Amino acid sequence: MSRLRSLGLVGFLVVALVALVIVAAGIGQLRIPPAEIVGSILHRLGLDLGPMPAHPQGDNALWKVRFPRVALAVLVGASLATAGALMQGVFGNPLAEPSVVGVSSGAAVGASLVIVTGVNFLGNWTIAAAAFVTGLGTTLLVHSLSRAGGRTEVVTLVLTGIAVNSLAFTLISFATFIANTSAREQLVFWQLGSLNGATWPAVTAVLPFTVVGVVASIILARRLDLLSLGDRSAAHLGVDVERLRLTVIVVVALLVGAGVAFAGIIGFVGLVVPHLIRMIAGPGHRLLLPASALGGAVLTIVADLLARTLIRNADLPIGMITSLVGAPFFFWLLRRTRIRQGGWG
Repeated sequence: MSRLRSLGLVGFLVVALVALVIVAAGIGQLRIPPAEIVGSILHRLGLDLGPMPAHPQGDNALWKVRFPRVALAVLVGASLATAGALMQGVFGNPLAEPSVVGVSSGAAVGASLVIVTGVNFLGNWTIAAAAFVTGLGTTLLVHSLSRAGGRTEVVTLVLTGIAVNSLAFTLISFATFIANTSAREQLVFWQLGSLNGATWPAVTAVLPFTVVGVVASIILARRLDLLSLGDRSAAHLGVDVERLRLTVIVVVALLVGAGVAFAGIIGFVGLVVPHLIRMIAGPGHRLLLPASALGGAVLTIVADLLARTLIRNADLPIGMITSLVGAPFFFWLLRRTRIRQGGWG
């Protein structure tokens, strides 16, 4: 893909993201025009430009409710889409995705255990840390079980993910059964996925995980391009294949753990976005990874906006919205992969 088209794609995603942030922040029970939203942002930056929200509670609604939710949607979407692009690159197939292969549910197990036991050893970081540890363990398990003869098979990967998802949800169900009323409500939240109740402390807790994960993925981009040539070719070109896979697994766990810790299980973002970006921009990871991060943020904002506006005075789980889009896309992708490979190898 030419540099001009690459810049055009990234520019389009950035513009779309900024526009959606403004639109999403203005929609709700209290409608706030875009001009007033921009004026409020500029005012917070010390620039007395543009109109402030006309409603007495407009500014508070923006900064205490709307912007934290939108910011968390951006971070979670970017994390999940980047994790999906990394997994597809390191596994060498388009069906790999955090929720499909059980990584998201594995991370949710760690979060649910912390909620039920009430453990709090790292403050706001406790749930994210627990989700990271269990997400990492799940990723390592899926990776080891899906490899045969030095390669990862698509069907084995998907079936292993189904088994891991089943086990993880069984553990979450057990945790829900033994939890008290307050913890049970939180656990239901993890299983459905939601950005309702997002706060600035949650945003500040997720932000470092997302930034570190996305930056690390971009650093790994060149080696992932070499890995796409095959393990043997990549090794001849100086890539430590096993170390690269282990590093990617840790980065994926970091990204997914951050997203799951504060938003619950939001499926298919990491499957749909990287694949669409790859269809537009090609397989090069130096563009694919940052573009996937932007695309994931865009998709999650749109899904969250639909979740809170489709039904009046109701806040649907965002995981339900992404699954409605992602599940048919996954079936299409599965069939497309089978036809291209001439079977289920």
